Amino acid sequence: MAITLALLEAMDRADPLALFRDEFTLPEGIVYLDGNSLGPLPRSTPGRVAEVLERDWGEGLIRSWTDAGWLGFPERLGDKIASLLGAAAGTVVAADSTSVNLFKLLAVALHLRPGRQVILAESGDFPTDSYIAEGLVALLGQPHALRLATPGGIVPAIGPDVAVVMLTHVNYRTGAMHDMAAITAAAHAQGALVLWDLAHSAGAVPVGLAAADADLAVGCGYKFLNGGPGAPAFLYVAPRWQQQARFPLTGWLGHADPFGFHPAYQPAAGITRAIVGTPSIIAMTALEAGVDIALRAPMAAVREKSLRQAGLLMALVAQECPDAGLECVTPTEAAARGSQVAFRHRDAQAIMQALIARGVIGDYRAPDIIRFGITPLYLRHADLWHAVAILRTVL
Repeated sequence: MAITLALLEAMDRADPLALFRDEFTLPEGIVYLDGNSLGPLPRSTPGRVAEVLERDWGEGLIRSWTDAGWLGFPERLGDKIASLLGAAAGTVVAADSTSVNLFKLLAVALHLRPGRQVILAESGDFPTDSYIAEGLVALLGQPHALRLATPGGIVPAIGPDVAVVMLTHVNYRTGAMHDMAAITAAAHAQGALVLWDLAHSAGAVPVGLAAADADLAVGCGYKFLNGGPGAPAFLYVAPRWQQQARFPLTGWLGHADPFGFHPAYQPAAGITRAIVGTPSIIAMTALEAGVDIALRAPMAAVREKSLRQAGLLMALVAQECPDAGLECVTPTEAAARGSQVAFRHRDAQAIMQALIARGVIGDYRAPDIIRFGITPLYLRHADLWHAVAILRTVL
Protein backbone atom coordinates (compact mmCIF):
# COMPACT_ATOMS: atom_id res chain seq x y z
CA MET A 1 0.00 0.00 0.00
CA ALA A 2 1.32 3.41 -0.97
CA ILE A 3 2.10 5.88 1.78
CA THR A 4 0.14 9.12 1.35
CA LEU A 5 0.11 12.48 3.09
CA ALA A 6 -3.49 11.85 4.18
CA LEU A 7 -2.43 8.61 5.88
CA LEU A 8 0.36 10.35 7.75
CA GLU A 9 -1.90 13.20 8.83
CA ALA A 10 -4.35 10.65 10.20
CA MET A 11 -1.52 9.10 12.22
CA ASP A 12 -0.75 12.53 13.66
CA ARG A 13 -4.35 13.00 14.76
CA ALA A 14 -4.22 9.66 16.60
CA ASP A 15 -0.75 10.19 18.07
CA PRO A 16 -0.76 10.00 21.91
CA LEU A 17 2.48 12.01 21.98
CA ALA A 18 1.25 14.79 19.69
CA LEU A 19 0.81 17.35 22.48
CA PHE A 20 4.49 17.17 23.39
CA ARG A 21 5.32 19.14 20.23
CA ASP A 22 3.89 22.22 21.95
CA GLU A 23 6.58 21.85 24.64
CA PHE A 24 9.25 23.00 22.17
CA THR A 25 10.11 26.14 20.23
CA LEU A 26 10.28 25.08 16.58
CA PRO A 27 10.64 27.59 13.72
CA GLU A 28 7.86 27.75 11.16
CA GLY A 29 8.63 26.14 7.82
CA ILE A 30 11.38 23.90 9.22
CA VAL A 31 11.36 20.11 9.35
CA TYR A 32 13.84 19.41 12.12
CA LEU A 33 15.52 16.02 11.74
CA ASP A 34 18.67 16.79 13.70
CA GLY A 35 17.54 16.46 17.31
CA ASN A 36 19.95 13.54 17.64
CA SER A 37 22.72 16.14 17.33
CA LEU A 38 21.15 19.14 19.10
CA GLY A 39 17.67 19.07 20.57
CA PRO A 40 15.43 22.15 20.15
CA LEU A 41 14.67 24.66 22.88
CA PRO A 42 11.98 23.59 25.37
CA ARG A 43 9.48 26.40 25.94
CA SER A 44 9.95 26.11 29.70
CA THR A 45 13.73 26.60 29.60
CA PRO A 46 13.95 30.41 29.31
CA GLY A 47 11.61 30.93 32.27
CA ARG A 48 13.39 28.43 34.46
CA VAL A 49 16.80 29.85 33.64
CA ALA A 50 15.54 33.40 34.18
CA GLU A 51 14.25 32.40 37.63
CA VAL A 52 17.67 31.08 38.59
CA LEU A 53 19.34 34.22 37.25
CA GLU A 54 17.00 36.75 38.78
CA ARG A 55 15.86 35.14 42.02
CA ASP A 56 18.40 32.52 43.05
CA TRP A 57 21.54 34.29 41.85
CA GLY A 58 20.33 37.89 41.70
CA GLU A 59 18.62 37.93 45.10
CA GLY A 60 19.88 34.86 46.91
CA LEU A 61 23.52 35.33 45.95
CA ILE A 62 25.82 32.85 47.67
CA ARG A 63 23.03 31.80 50.03
CA SER A 64 21.42 29.91 47.16
CA TRP A 65 24.00 27.14 47.41
CA THR A 66 21.96 26.00 50.39
CA ASP A 67 18.66 27.94 50.22
CA ALA A 68 17.99 27.09 46.56
CA GLY A 69 19.56 23.64 46.79
CA TRP A 70 22.43 24.25 44.40
CA LEU A 71 24.55 21.87 46.43
CA GLY A 72 23.36 18.42 45.59
CA PHE A 73 22.00 19.49 42.18
CA PRO A 74 24.32 17.07 40.29
CA GLU A 75 23.00 14.12 42.31
CA ARG A 76 19.33 15.19 42.15
CA LEU A 77 19.45 15.71 38.41
CA GLY A 78 21.41 12.48 38.12
CA ASP A 79 18.57 10.61 39.83
CA LYS A 80 16.11 11.98 37.27
CA ILE A 81 18.35 10.87 34.41
CA ALA A 82 18.79 7.48 36.10
CA SER A 83 15.06 6.87 35.89
CA LEU A 84 15.26 7.41 32.10
CA LEU A 85 18.08 4.86 31.90
CA GLY A 86 16.56 2.06 33.94
CA ALA A 87 19.03 2.70 36.75
CA ALA A 88 18.62 3.09 40.50
CA ALA A 89 18.77 6.37 42.37
CA GLY A 90 22.27 7.17 43.53
CA THR A 91 23.97 5.66 40.46
CA VAL A 92 24.05 8.65 38.08
CA VAL A 93 25.49 12.13 38.49
CA ALA A 94 25.20 15.08 36.09
CA ALA A 95 28.64 16.60 35.59
CA ASP A 96 31.32 17.71 33.15
CA SER A 97 31.28 16.68 29.47
CA THR A 98 30.94 13.26 27.90
CA SER A 99 34.63 13.27 26.99
CA VAL A 100 35.78 14.15 30.51
CA ASN A 101 33.48 11.51 31.96
CA LEU A 102 34.86 8.92 29.54
CA PHE A 103 38.37 9.70 30.73
CA LYS A 104 37.33 9.38 34.36
CA LEU A 105 35.49 6.09 33.91
CA LEU A 106 38.12 4.48 31.70
CA ALA A 107 40.65 5.17 34.45
CA VAL A 108 38.24 3.74 37.03
CA ALA A 109 37.80 0.58 34.94
CA LEU A 110 41.55 0.05 34.54
CA HIS A 111 42.00 0.40 38.28
CA LEU A 112 39.20 -2.11 38.93
CA ARG A 113 40.92 -4.66 36.69
CA PRO A 114 44.58 -4.73 37.80
CA GLY A 115 46.74 -6.91 35.61
CA ARG A 116 44.71 -6.06 32.51
CA GLN A 117 45.89 -3.11 30.41
CA VAL A 118 43.77 -3.09 27.23
CA ILE A 119 40.82 -0.84 26.40
CA LEU A 120 38.83 -2.55 23.64
CA ALA A 121 36.67 -0.39 21.36
CA GLU A 122 34.90 -0.74 18.03
CA SER A 123 36.22 0.94 14.91
CA GLY A 124 33.63 3.30 13.49
CA ASP A 125 32.39 4.59 16.86
CA PHE A 126 32.44 8.33 17.50
CA PRO A 127 36.10 9.34 17.19
CA THR A 128 36.37 11.34 20.41
CA ASP A 129 35.85 8.17 22.42
CA SER A 130 38.96 6.66 20.91
CA TYR A 131 40.83 9.95 21.22
CA ILE A 132 40.13 10.02 24.95
CA ALA A 133 41.29 6.42 25.30
CA GLU A 134 44.43 7.19 23.31
CA GLY A 135 45.21 10.08 25.59
CA LEU A 136 44.76 7.97 28.71
CA VAL A 137 46.94 5.09 27.52
CA ALA A 138 49.63 7.55 26.40
CA LEU A 139 49.57 9.08 29.87
CA LEU A 140 49.79 5.68 31.58
CA GLY A 141 52.40 4.33 29.16
CA GLN A 142 53.23 0.75 28.24
CA PRO A 143 51.80 -1.86 28.46
CA HIS A 144 48.46 -0.01 28.40
CA ALA A 145 46.89 0.01 24.95
CA LEU A 146 43.78 0.81 22.96
CA ARG A 147 42.68 -2.03 20.69
CA LEU A 148 40.05 -1.61 17.97
CA ALA A 149 37.80 -4.44 16.81
CA THR A 150 35.86 -4.47 13.58
CA PRO A 151 32.13 -3.75 13.77
CA GLY A 152 30.43 -6.90 14.92
CA GLY A 153 33.73 -8.37 16.11
CA ILE A 154 33.78 -7.10 19.67
CA VAL A 155 32.91 -10.30 21.55
CA PRO A 156 35.56 -12.51 19.89
CA ALA A 157 38.17 -9.81 20.60
CA ILE A 158 37.65 -9.83 24.39
CA GLY A 159 40.83 -11.53 25.55
CA PRO A 160 42.37 -12.05 28.99
CA ASP A 161 44.24 -8.73 28.77
CA VAL A 162 41.09 -6.63 28.18
CA ALA A 163 40.16 -4.56 31.21
CA VAL A 164 37.23 -2.67 29.72
CA VAL A 165 35.14 -2.74 26.57
CA MET A 166 34.13 0.78 25.51
CA LEU A 167 31.14 0.87 23.15
CA THR A 168 28.67 3.38 21.79
CA HIS A 169 25.24 1.84 22.36
CA VAL A 170 23.80 3.40 19.17
CA ASN A 171 26.23 4.12 16.34
CA TYR A 172 26.33 7.79 15.45
CA ARG A 173 26.59 7.17 11.69
CA THR A 174 24.29 4.25 10.98
CA GLY A 175 21.98 4.14 13.98
CA ALA A 176 22.78 0.47 14.55
CA MET A 177 22.17 -0.50 18.18
CA HIS A 178 24.08 -3.09 20.18
CA ASP A 179 22.44 -5.71 22.38
CA MET A 180 23.61 -4.23 25.67
CA ALA A 181 22.70 -7.19 27.87
CA ALA A 182 24.28 -9.79 25.58
CA ILE A 183 27.58 -7.94 25.11
CA THR A 184 27.82 -7.07 28.79
CA ALA A 185 27.30 -10.71 29.73
CA ALA A 186 29.92 -11.83 27.21
CA ALA A 187 32.44 -9.34 28.56
CA HIS A 188 31.77 -10.37 32.15
CA ALA A 189 32.29 -14.00 31.20
CA GLN A 190 35.80 -13.03 30.10
CA GLY A 191 36.46 -10.97 33.24
CA ALA A 192 36.17 -7.56 31.54
CA LEU A 193 34.04 -4.55 32.39
CA VAL A 194 31.91 -2.61 29.89
CA LEU A 195 31.60 1.18 29.54
CA TRP A 196 28.59 2.24 27.46
CA ASP A 197 28.37 5.60 25.66
CA LEU A 198 24.67 6.52 25.67
CA ALA A 199 24.93 9.77 23.68
CA HIS A 200 22.43 8.53 21.07
CA SER A 201 20.37 6.43 23.49
CA ALA A 202 19.38 8.49 26.53
CA GLY A 203 15.85 9.76 26.07
CA ALA A 204 15.44 7.98 22.74
CA VAL A 205 15.42 4.24 23.38
CA PRO A 206 14.83 2.01 26.42
CA VAL A 207 18.26 1.52 27.97
CA GLY A 208 17.87 -0.67 31.06
CA LEU A 209 21.32 -0.29 32.63
CA ALA A 210 20.41 -2.24 35.76
CA ALA A 211 18.63 -5.01 33.86
CA ALA A 212 21.63 -5.37 31.54
CA ASP A 213 23.99 -5.56 34.54
CA ALA A 214 25.99 -2.68 33.06
CA ASP A 215 29.13 -1.55 34.85
CA LEU A 216 29.71 2.01 33.68
CA ALA A 217 28.11 4.50 31.31
CA VAL A 218 28.34 8.08 30.07
CA GLY A 219 26.05 10.26 28.01
CA CYS A 220 25.35 13.84 26.97
CA GLY A 221 22.50 16.20 27.73
CA TYR A 222 22.11 18.15 24.49
CA LYS A 223 20.73 15.56 22.07
CA PHE A 224 17.51 13.72 22.91
CA LEU A 225 17.44 15.27 26.41
CA ASN A 226 17.19 18.78 24.91
CA GLY A 227 19.44 20.44 27.47
CA GLY A 228 20.95 23.02 25.12
CA PRO A 229 24.29 23.33 23.30
CA GLY A 230 27.12 22.02 25.45
CA ALA A 231 24.72 20.91 28.19
CA PRO A 232 26.23 19.00 31.11
CA ALA A 233 26.81 15.31 30.59
CA PHE A 234 26.26 12.43 33.00
CA LEU A 235 27.98 9.29 34.16
CA TYR A 236 26.77 6.04 35.69
CA VAL A 237 28.57 3.68 38.07
CA ALA A 238 26.89 0.42 39.10
CA PRO A 239 26.37 0.18 42.87
CA ARG A 240 28.77 -2.76 43.17
CA TRP A 241 31.69 -0.61 41.97
CA GLN A 242 31.02 2.70 43.68
CA GLN A 243 33.01 2.20 46.85
CA GLN A 244 35.93 0.71 44.92
CA ALA A 245 35.92 3.36 42.19
CA ARG A 246 39.10 5.41 42.22
CA PHE A 247 38.62 8.51 40.08
CA PRO A 248 41.67 10.13 38.44
CA LEU A 249 40.28 13.65 38.96
CA THR A 250 39.70 14.23 42.66
CA GLY A 251 38.16 17.64 43.17
CA TRP A 252 36.81 19.28 46.25
CA LEU A 253 33.11 18.52 45.68
CA GLY A 254 33.94 14.84 45.41
CA HIS A 255 35.49 14.98 48.88
CA ALA A 256 33.80 13.32 51.84
CA ASP A 257 33.86 16.68 53.67
CA PRO A 258 34.17 19.39 51.00
CA PHE A 259 33.78 22.27 53.40
CA GLY A 260 36.25 20.86 55.89
CA PHE A 261 39.06 21.97 53.55
CA HIS A 262 41.30 19.11 54.60
CA PRO A 263 44.83 18.96 53.14
CA ALA A 264 44.38 15.39 51.84
CA TYR A 265 41.66 13.96 49.62
CA GLN A 266 39.12 11.54 51.06
CA PRO A 267 36.49 10.34 48.56
CA ALA A 268 32.82 10.86 49.31
CA ALA A 269 30.56 7.87 49.61
CA GLY A 270 28.79 6.60 46.51
CA ILE A 271 28.35 8.42 43.23
CA THR A 272 29.20 11.83 44.74
CA ARG A 273 32.91 11.02 44.49
CA ALA A 274 32.57 11.31 40.71
CA ILE A 275 31.99 15.07 41.00
CA VAL A 276 35.11 17.14 40.40
CA GLY A 277 34.42 20.86 40.60
CA THR A 278 31.67 23.40 41.11
CA PRO A 279 28.66 22.54 38.91
CA SER A 280 27.27 24.95 36.32
CA ILE A 281 23.92 25.75 37.92
CA ILE A 282 22.53 27.69 34.97
CA ALA A 283 23.44 24.96 32.48
CA MET A 284 22.05 22.23 34.71
CA THR A 285 18.81 24.18 35.13
CA ALA A 286 18.41 24.19 31.34
CA LEU A 287 19.16 20.48 31.19
CA GLU A 288 16.65 19.73 33.93
CA ALA A 289 13.91 21.43 31.89
CA GLY A 290 14.56 19.01 29.03
CA VAL A 291 14.85 15.99 31.30
CA ASP A 292 11.55 16.83 32.99
CA ILE A 293 9.76 16.72 29.63
CA ALA A 294 11.32 13.35 28.84
CA LEU A 295 10.20 11.99 32.21
CA ARG A 296 6.59 12.78 31.37
CA ALA A 297 6.65 10.85 28.11
CA PRO A 298 6.19 7.07 28.49
CA MET A 299 9.30 5.45 27.04
CA ALA A 300 7.27 2.61 25.53
CA ALA A 301 5.22 5.13 23.54
CA VAL A 302 8.34 7.05 22.52
CA ARG A 303 10.00 3.89 21.27
CA GLU A 304 6.90 2.68 19.44
CA LYS A 305 6.56 5.99 17.60
CA SER A 306 10.28 6.11 16.86
CA LEU A 307 10.24 2.69 15.24
CA ARG A 308 7.10 3.50 13.27
CA GLN A 309 8.45 6.81 11.99
CA ALA A 310 11.81 5.33 11.06
CA GLY A 311 10.06 2.56 9.14
CA LEU A 312 7.87 5.09 7.36
CA LEU A 313 10.87 7.22 6.42
CA MET A 314 12.67 4.22 4.96
CA ALA A 315 9.56 3.21 3.01
CA LEU A 316 8.89 6.76 1.80
CA VAL A 317 12.41 7.16 0.45
CA ALA A 318 12.09 3.83 -1.35
CA GLN A 319 8.68 4.88 -2.71
CA GLU A 320 9.52 8.42 -3.77
CA CYS A 321 13.24 8.17 -4.64
CA PRO A 322 13.64 4.64 -6.01
CA ASP A 323 16.46 5.28 -8.48
CA ALA A 324 18.37 8.02 -6.68
CA GLY A 325 21.35 5.98 -5.53
CA LEU A 326 20.44 6.16 -1.84
CA GLU A 327 21.51 3.15 0.21
CA CYS A 328 19.88 2.80 3.63
CA VAL A 329 22.58 1.81 6.14
CA THR A 330 20.33 1.75 9.19
CA PRO A 331 19.20 -1.75 10.23
CA THR A 332 15.64 -2.56 9.22
CA GLU A 333 15.24 -4.87 12.22
CA ALA A 334 13.59 -2.83 14.96
CA ALA A 335 15.62 -4.26 17.84
CA ALA A 336 18.87 -3.48 16.04
CA ARG A 337 18.42 0.27 15.51
CA GLY A 338 18.24 3.40 17.61
CA SER A 339 16.26 6.51 16.69
CA GLN A 340 17.70 7.70 13.39
CA VAL A 341 17.77 6.74 9.72
CA ALA A 342 20.92 7.11 7.63
CA PHE A 343 21.55 6.77 3.92
CA ARG A 344 24.77 6.47 1.94
CA HIS A 345 25.20 8.50 -1.25
CA ARG A 346 28.29 9.62 -3.14
CA ASP A 347 27.01 13.24 -3.05
CA ALA A 348 25.88 13.12 0.57
CA GLN A 349 27.37 16.44 1.65
CA ALA A 350 25.90 18.39 -1.28
CA ILE A 351 22.51 16.74 -0.79
CA MET A 352 22.37 17.70 2.88
CA GLN A 353 23.44 21.27 2.18
CA ALA A 354 20.63 21.55 -0.38
CA LEU A 355 18.09 20.05 2.04
CA ILE A 356 19.05 22.49 4.80
CA ALA A 357 18.76 25.41 2.38
CA ARG A 358 15.18 24.27 1.72
CA GLY A 359 14.23 23.90 5.39
CA VAL A 360 14.87 20.20 6.00
CA ILE A 361 17.55 20.07 8.68
CA GLY A 362 19.37 16.77 9.03
CA ASP A 363 23.12 16.31 8.98
CA TYR A 364 26.05 14.91 7.03
CA ARG A 365 28.67 12.53 8.37
CA ALA A 366 31.84 11.99 6.39
CA PRO A 367 32.48 10.53 4.00
CA ASP A 368 29.08 9.72 2.47
CA ILE A 369 26.27 9.60 5.06
CA ILE A 370 23.13 11.73 5.30
CA ARG A 371 21.47 11.25 8.65
CA PHE A 372 17.95 11.99 9.89
CA GLY A 373 17.14 11.95 13.59
CA ILE A 374 13.78 10.54 14.64
CA THR A 375 12.61 12.58 17.63
CA PRO A 376 9.10 11.41 18.56
CA LEU A 377 8.26 14.15 21.06
CA TYR A 378 8.01 16.80 18.37
CA LEU A 379 8.36 15.12 14.98
CA ARG A 380 5.06 14.71 13.14
CA HIS A 381 4.37 11.91 10.71
CA ALA A 382 3.44 14.49 8.08
CA ASP A 383 6.88 16.05 8.50
CA LEU A 384 8.32 12.89 6.96
CA TRP A 385 6.23 13.40 3.83
CA HIS A 386 7.37 16.99 3.41
CA ALA A 387 11.01 16.05 4.05
CA VAL A 388 11.02 13.28 1.47
CA ALA A 389 9.22 15.45 -1.08
CA ILE A 390 11.99 18.01 -0.79
CA LEU A 391 14.63 15.26 -0.86
CA ARG A 392 13.13 14.00 -4.13
CA THR A 393 13.31 17.49 -5.59
CA VAL A 394 16.92 17.90 -4.50
CA LEU A 395 17.92 14.56 -5.96
